Amino acid sequence: MRRVFFARAGESDYGGAERYLARLREALKELGYESEVLHSPIASFLPSWIRVPLYERYICRMREKFAPGDILFSLERVSCADIYRAGDGVHRAFLEHKGFSLNPLHPILLHMERRCFENSSKIIANSRLVKREIVDCYGIDEDKIEVIYNGINIPESFDSALARKRLSKEFSMKPEEKMILFVGSGFERKGVAEFLEILSLLKGEYRAFVVGKEKRMGRYLSMAKRLGIGERVVFTGPRRDVELFYAAADIFLFPTRYEPFSNVVLEAMSYATAVFTTSRNGASEILDDYFVMKEPLDSLVAEKIDRLLEDEESLLLAARKARERASSFTIERNAKETLALIGKVV
Repeated sequence: MRRVFFARAGESDYGGAERYLARLREALKELGYESEVLHSPIASFLPSWIRVPLYERYICRMREKFAPGDILFSLERVSCADIYRAGDGVHRAFLEHKGFSLNPLHPILLHMERRCFENSSKIIANSRLVKREIVDCYGIDEDKIEVIYNGINIPESFDSALARKRLSKEFSMKPEEKMILFVGSGFERKGVAEFLEILSLLKGEYRAFVVGKEKRMGRYLSMAKRLGIGERVVFTGPRRDVELFYAAADIFLFPTRYEPFSNVVLEAMSYATAVFTTSRNGASEILDDYFVMKEPLDSLVAEKIDRLLEDEESLLLAARKARERASSFTIERNAKETLALIGKVV
């Protein structure tokens, strides 16, 4: 029996990569494959610039022990993968947007990233954006790279009115207030500063929610006050009931600076919420051009949001189209396309 080994350094019971692996392993089992996840045995107290190359060495030594026909499917940058899923995008492209720093992990990742792309038999990019960056940054043959978009569990049903009622009770929202939402942790890269700047340009009534974890929360609270929108914006911190916010929201605004493919865009769309995000987010490829921002601080998006919030019919139409579009991007579809690629490699 052929086996598929997954290289995934971190070990967690939740998260996008973990859900992706669980579904993929389930599908492989149905097809008669055995599978196993190879987590990192490296001590977690070591700095990342030591842990990362040690994990790669561990994986490649394990690879030498595989039986003929076994496949190494890696979610980490290793030089010995049969298939590498570039779910974290291209580190070199990320640094071009973020800016280089003295962190010793960066040159290590760049070296490992090049070897990973060059040595893998097949590469999965989760957007055309990532595929283009792999080709541009490292000169990899396009035919080696397969674009397979992310997939999520699409909610069969939800009650927007009930979700709105529950959040209104908790946060004292007015019935006439429209709701604008941001979900994500790591506020700087994902554009919370730009989110607040855009909110400050809006003319209509609204209440905005920022759901997610951030170490420097005080910085963004101060910024909201400085922009004169402190009473309109609620920073909830991380929440386990984020689906309530998706279901209740009118607009999801995600002005990220760099994102290979953000699942929060799909999640918001699946709850019939109109979504705006930047062209630097691979998920923008599944949106109509009207909802794609040219840059994180795109002043035109404020005018578009105002128009939608003033026109109930247009808002409902955008919400319905978002739900219909998201329904095509299921975990099942993603698994089917990934299994087809594994079959080619085998």
